[in-house]
Amino acid sequence: MALALPTPSFNKHYDHMHCSNISTSITVSANHYKYQHTQHSPITLQETSMEMEINNNGRVVLHLHHDLLHLLLKLVMFSLFSSVSHCAQSTAMFIFGDSLIDNGNNNYLASMAKANYIPYGIDFGLPTGRFCNGLTVTDYGARWLGLPYPPPYLSLESKTTKILRGVNYASAAAGILDETGRHYGARVSFNGQILLFEKTVRIQLPILIPDPIALSQFLANSMFVINIGSNDYINNYLLPEQYTSSRTYSPEAFADLLISSFTRQLTSLYRLGVRKMVIVGVGPLGCIPSQLSMNNSTDGECIESVNDIVMTFNRRFMPLLPSFNSSLPGSFIVYQNIFHTFLDMVQNPSNYGFTEKNQACCGSGKYGGGLSCLPLQVPCAARDQYIFWDSFHPTQAANAIIAAGCYSPSATDCYPISGKQLAQI
Repeated sequence: MALALPTPSFNKHYDHMHCSNISTSITVSANHYKYQHTQHSPITLQETSMEMEINNNGRVVLHLHHDLLHLLLKLVMFSLFSSVSHCAQSTAMFIFGDSLIDNGNNNYLASMAKANYIPYGIDFGLPTGRFCNGLTVTDYGARWLGLPYPPPYLSLESKTTKILRGVNYASAAAGILDETGRHYGARVSFNGQILLFEKTVRIQLPILIPDPIALSQFLANSMFVINIGSNDYINNYLLPEQYTSSRTYSPEAFADLLISSFTRQLTSLYRLGVRKMVIVGVGPLGCIPSQLSMNNSTDGECIESVNDIVMTFNRRFMPLLPSFNSSLPGSFIVYQNIFHTFLDMVQNPSNYGFTEKNQACCGSGKYGGGLSCLPLQVPCAARDQYIFWDSFHPTQAANAIIAAGCYSPSATDCYPISGKQLAQI
């Protein structure tokens, strides 16, 4: 199903990030093309007459009205980001999300959603609170950008100058909705994470960057990664015995509820100075061992009904991104579509070096999805051969592939530019 966008107009003026005598002005429309290389002027990007959709396989498809325009746009974008590749570079990464990228915040909470015990972290060297055998996607993303791993906000490290390189606010079991994940106990919802970030901006950072203009520039040049929404399905909508949402809302209405809340939350971040954002779509949750076990899968294939529900959110959200960019002046939002790549990994594991596509490396029950990885449980030996580490989360081998899809020089999963290119503008 194609989702047509209203004609957007992006006007990006990065006045605070002049790039040593190099800038680019671009105007692209269905009937007009202009590329101009100027000196001593801010970057301006305007893009019109484009349609975007996520097709049935989870791929993002961009439609321009003329084939020639499509080719010209590719050339222009290449020229633009080649020209700034040696200029501005984000020096900090701030992270918001759930257990996919939590690196220790839940260690400090009265929560059942914890990963601070062996065998978690077996390939990291010790358990840190990451829900993985090793590194998360944002760990690899930070590596690609030449940044350190941001400390968890609730740790003592976040009370030091390390916050000048970023902070991780992600919390396991968190969702866009405040009630999501409540059966796990304490967690910091996305709204709660934004409040913690506000404390960072209002109280902590001004001590280190007392000049308000310099602080504004620091925030505007920093990378913000937001990976939230999975729990609103697997720990809310898809648990009818504990939550009423699936009885109250159709999949379409629930997706609209999430998007309405998410839009307000992104606007709140913008008002706090956030400008460069990577927003991660929801993955194919019907493929995780937990869902295979809950739905009594007999063939180990993904639960299509679950994936269809999740895709309702992705399909409704992605076309709104151009309007966010235009309504939040100076912002640049990049969308990371992890759905297709992850689904392809599960459907064609050998193409990615995996031999186990649906079995958790550490878990109990059918597919290892009945009960997630327990303290001192012996995990599989060939962890890099598994896509899933536990009942819900990927291995670091899978995380490395997902991260490369957005942050590597050959990235193909982020739109309209890669995470690395976003860091350089």
